[in-house]
Amino acid sequence: MADLIAPHGGLSEPVCCTVGEQERGEFLKEAGSLTKVPVSLADLSSVYRFGDGTLSPLTGPMNSAEWNQVLTSCNVDSLGKKYAWTIPIAFPIDSTMAGSIKAGQKVALVNPAGEIVATVAVNDVYAWDKMAYLKSVYGTERTDHPGADMVLKNDEKMTHLIGGTIRVLPQPKNPSFGKYVLTPREVRKKLASTGWNAVVAFQTRNPLHRAHEYAMVYALEELIRAGHNAGAVLNPLIGETKGDDVNAVVRMQTYEALIDGRGLGEGDSDASLWGPRGESVPDRVLLLGLDIKMFYGGPKEAVMHGIYRQNMGYTHIVIGRKHADAPYHDGTAIWGDFDAQEIFNKLTGDLKIKPINVGFAAYYDSVGRVDLMEKHPKEEKPVFISGKDVRTTLQRGDLVDPRIMRQSTSQILAAAMKQS
Repeated sequence: MADLIAPHGGLSEPVCCTVGEQERGEFLKEAGSLTKVPVSLADLSSVYRFGDGTLSPLTGPMNSAEWNQVLTSCNVDSLGKKYAWTIPIAFPIDSTMAGSIKAGQKVALVNPAGEIVATVAVNDVYAWDKMAYLKSVYGTERTDHPGADMVLKNDEKMTHLIGGTIRVLPQPKNPSFGKYVLTPREVRKKLASTGWNAVVAFQTRNPLHRAHEYAMVYALEELIRAGHNAGAVLNPLIGETKGDDVNAVVRMQTYEALIDGRGLGEGDSDASLWGPRGESVPDRVLLLGLDIKMFYGGPKEAVMHGIYRQNMGYTHIVIGRKHADAPYHDGTAIWGDFDAQEIFNKLTGDLKIKPINVGFAAYYDSVGRVDLMEKHPKEEKPVFISGKDVRTTLQRGDLVDPRIMRQSTSQILAAAMKQS
C-alpha cells in the first residue's frame, strides 16, 4: 500500500542521514580524528531526528540564512517551493569552540557520555542572537517562561550555532519503551499494514486525563463519520521535558495500560457509532512514541508537531486548547487558548498534514461522560480538579476521581510518586 501522505518539503521519501551498519567501523575511525563538539541531552534527540528523517527536508542543523528565514518568515525552501517551518534547529556551541571551527571543516558530535553519535560537515558558524530567537519563537520579550529557561539558563554558556550536513549513527533503543519508537520509514510501513486510509496523531507530554483522552477519541470519530477507514496513534513526545513533567518511562506505562486494558474511550466514545461496527476505540489505536525535545513553544511548536507527524506518515494531528503551552512563571498565559489552532490558517509555506481542532472538554454528570464544553450551557458546571490537587492526591498514594482519570493511570502514577 502506498504512503498516505508525502514527507514534508515535497520529497518522495523521508531524508535518510543514518550511517549504515556496514559503514559503522569506517565512520567511527574517521570521526575519532575530528574535533569533538558536545551535544546536550536535550539536543541529542534532534541529532537522531535529523538522522532518521523526522526533520525532513532538513539534512542537518540550519545555517544562519536558514535560521533567520525561519525567524522572520516561518518557512524553509525545498525543491523551489516554500514549506512551513516555525522553530529553527541548529546546535549550540560555546565561544571557545566557535573560535576553533570553520566552515568547510568536519566535526564529530558527542553525547554527554563523550560517545561519538554523528558528524557534521560544517557550512556555517554564527553568533546566536538569543533574544531574537526567543521573541520570534515565543512571541514575547519576557523571559520568565520555560522556553527562555532552556536558552538563557540551560544553554547559558552557548554563544554560537553551527550549521551543516549531518551523518548519524542509529539511536540506541531505550530498554523500557524502545519498541514503540520507530523511524519515519518504519512508522509508514506499520501504517500501511493497517489498511487505514487516514491516521490522526495525538501529541502529548503528560499522562492522560479523560479530557485529554477524549480529544483523540473525538478526532478519530470525526474521521470515521467523514467516511474514512481511520485509525489513531497515541504519539507521546518522550524527548527532554521540564523537570516537573512525569518521566517518559512512567508515562509510557500509563499509555500501555490504557490501550492494552482497553480502557481508552470507555464511557466517552459514541456508542451509536461504534456499536453497529462491532468495534471500540482501542481496536483503532496504536501506541508509538516520538523522541524529540519539547520547546514549550505554544502555537509555533504546534506547527512543528504537525511537521514531525507528516514526516512519520500521519494524515491528521489533534490540535487542542493550549497546545504545547506553558505559562509565564507567575502563572499568566503567554498565548490565547486557541492560538495554536489559528496559526494553521496563517502559514507562509506548504504543510500537507491537516489539524483536527478540539475545544475544551470535561466530565459532565448530566451526561455521565466527558463531553465538549461548547455543547453545554455555561451555568452547567463540569467536574474539575486542579493539576496541583491531582499531584497531591497521587503523592498520598490515593486514586484520582475516576471521572477525571482512569484507574489504571492513577495506580501507576500513585505508585511512582510514592517511590520518588
